[in-house]
Amino acid sequence: MEPILKACGISYSYHSPKGATPALSNISFTVSSGEFLAIVGPSGCGKSTLLSLLSGLLTPEEGSIYIENTPLKEARAGIGYMLQRDHLFEWRSVRENAALGLEIRHQKNQETLRELDEMLESYGLASFAHAKPSELSGGMRQRAALIRTLILKPDLLLLDEPFSALDYQTRLAVCDDIASIIRETHKTAILITHDLAEAISTADRVLVLSERPGRIKAEISLSFDPQYDSPLKRRNAPEFSGYFNQVWKELQS
Repeated sequence: MEPILKACGISYSYHSPKGATPALSNISFTVSSGEFLAIVGPSGCGKSTLLSLLSGLLTPEEGSIYIENTPLKEARAGIGYMLQRDHLFEWRSVRENAALGLEIRHQKNQETLRELDEMLESYGLASFAHAKPSELSGGMRQRAALIRTLILKPDLLLLDEPFSALDYQTRLAVCDDIASIIRETHKTAILITHDLAEAISTADRVLVLSERPGRIKAEISLSFDPQYDSPLKRRNAPEFSGYFNQVWKELQS
């Protein structure tokens, strides 16, 4: 099966009057359809820059990115992007916030709104559809942001530390919730995180980046017994500590 995404030798630098600052160097990897990939690395190694390149917000200075064998700029596949904060508008209801992408794309109609209401019901937000974002918990706000992304039916979902603004207990619960939703909907996802336990508990594979300019130091495939079928359960799996130590060793080497 052809990968849904291919990054081939991509490099990128930030430029200023003082000169160029290399952010990424010769990054190559693939992501298969339905795979959940996590990318970790030290602060400033270019993780968020990489997501900006994969989303098309930035253009590589070297190398190429393909979606389903089509250059990224020409690809028709949809890409969803979840940021660190939910960016819900207080003057709009939860339902109106979740429908924002549909409005922007001129796809808001009776059928898509019916699908939106079904998602609000499935993800436990139906009773808050007409509430304002300030009435929701942090976890519920992130679920609303996920619905806003998923209703557009993206082929690839990019997650830029979407749980980092939450307190630890809420972060664990919301990560478990959202990662399970992504797997149930068979979405292809790439997660950027500083949290090694989060990466290992959610992903099928972990890429470890070096210090800036970011290069791929290691690629670690994860395999858990089927009984550990959620991020919270994976944290209690006997394999978890071994994977954690392996990723940690790669980061420290």
